[in-house]
Amino acid sequence: MKYVLMFIETEDYLKELDAMTPGEREQAYQRVYQWFDDHRDKISDRGNKLQGAETATTVRLDGGVAMTTDGPFIEGKEVVSGFTEIDVADLDEALRMVKTWPACPVVEIRPVAEM
Repeated sequence: MKYVLMFIETEDYLKELDAMTPGEREQAYQRVYQWFDDHRDKISDRGNKLQGAETATTVRLDGGVAMTTDGPFIEGKEVVSGFTEIDVADLDEALRMVKTWPACPVVEIRPVAEM
């Protein structure tokens, strides 16, 4: 079954990253690269890091009218910062995999809708 993992950064997590020395930050990134390598047989793509929420453009479609605004679609202290697609047997396997994620403190797991 295919799932998308959405990696969600919090304000506290970003503060922790900012407080790291360059060497500590590099070690943190290496743990993420290792996680992707450890699970490469289940990952459909290598994932992508998104630019900051302030770079987002949101389009709301309401009654045939498209309204465009800058920024994320809601105000929040958590923001999706990246994503990857995985192909695993079931949600339990996805949960086991995500429980070893070494970076941002929130990961949303969502099944991919087959079209």
